[in-house]
Amino acid sequence: MNIHEYQAKELFKLYDIPVSTGSVAYSSNEIETAVNNVSGPTWVVKAQIHAGGRGKGGGVKVVSSAGEAILEAKKMFGMNLITPQTGPEGKLVQRLYIENGSDIEKELYLSCLVDRSTSKVAFIVSKMGGMDIEKVAEETPDEITTIFIEPSTGVTNENIKTIANSLGLSGSLEEQLDDLIKNLYRFFVEKDASLLEINPLIITDTKKLICLDAKVNFDDNALYRHPEIEELRDPNEEDKYELEAAKYDLAYIKLDGSIGCMVNGAGLAMASLDIIKLYGGEPANFLDVGGGASKEKVTSAFKIILSDPGVKGILVNIFGGIMRCDIIADGIVAAAKELQINVPLVVRLEGTNVEEGKEILNNSGIDIVSATDLDDAAKKIVELV
Repeated sequence: MNIHEYQAKELFKLYDIPVSTGSVAYSSNEIETAVNNVSGPTWVVKAQIHAGGRGKGGGVKVVSSAGEAILEAKKMFGMNLITPQTGPEGKLVQRLYIENGSDIEKELYLSCLVDRSTSKVAFIVSKMGGMDIEKVAEETPDEITTIFIEPSTGVTNENIKTIANSLGLSGSLEEQLDDLIKNLYRFFVEKDASLLEINPLIITDTKKLICLDAKVNFDDNALYRHPEIEELRDPNEEDKYELEAAKYDLAYIKLDGSIGCMVNGAGLAMASLDIIKLYGGEPANFLDVGGGASKEKVTSAFKIILSDPGVKGILVNIFGGIMRCDIIADGIVAAAKELQINVPLVVRLEGTNVEEGKEILNNSGIDIVSATDLDDAAKKIVELV
């Protein structure tokens, strides 16, 4: 789960992580109050969307008076902001963060994530922070340093020294870095974060470290332990289909194609998407119903697939291990009757109770195209769409 920059900074304050003073506007009527809550002499108006690259898209404005800040904020609120990370469709700006400006001496980069290859928390740092960090990673990767934290020890003095050397910090700045890294690590672990990015981490002209921006993602599987984090969810920033799928514990990701897919198992789902593309089709979604789906869950999956107006055909690919094919078949029939499916439907069943499943489909009276294997299924759905 993602949260907004201003929400991340409010959480940072609880862990004594240094951030600038700011105020939020949730509507155009709140803009003037938000601006007046910031003392200046410089105001920074920031669009709050779940995407990076806001500065390049016109979603960050630095001004030198409250009047200018109000003017820029009113222009920004409600705009469709397009950044390198939003795609051409952009994102609607529905919240603004007005922040005190900072006198920046240097911009650094700092992030923290769970490294899958080592199962450890890793800090990634660079002296070359700012808007072009992706370019740095691509063209001069040696400017980026990764430090792995041992779970048994947490952040050590040696870790701090390595990070400080990588960022070129010493003296009081290294002392500030010591507190910053340890507090960030404590926040990351205690809140079950999966990604934390500060770009830039700045050195001010008064030699202070401040987190000028903040991006934080949390592990969805751990949200039950953090109702205070769950409350920060902004449904306007999430795909409506994915939100609906989450209600039924379905792993769903919206894609841009026309062939809806319902599969059990993430690996089989990925293979299904690949083979659809191999035969010239484009998948409309990734949808894994899991290994223990019920009839109701399968029906819900169909509803979500069909609610996407871009879907022109559906491929069901089930390999029954834990999942029984007859349950899938019951769900398909129930969904077809309830929703009046009017697009081609290709079904491939294999595994536990496959004969019972096929019999249910054959006797349903529904126009279903059966496939013998995944290759056959992909060819048929691509031809029919």
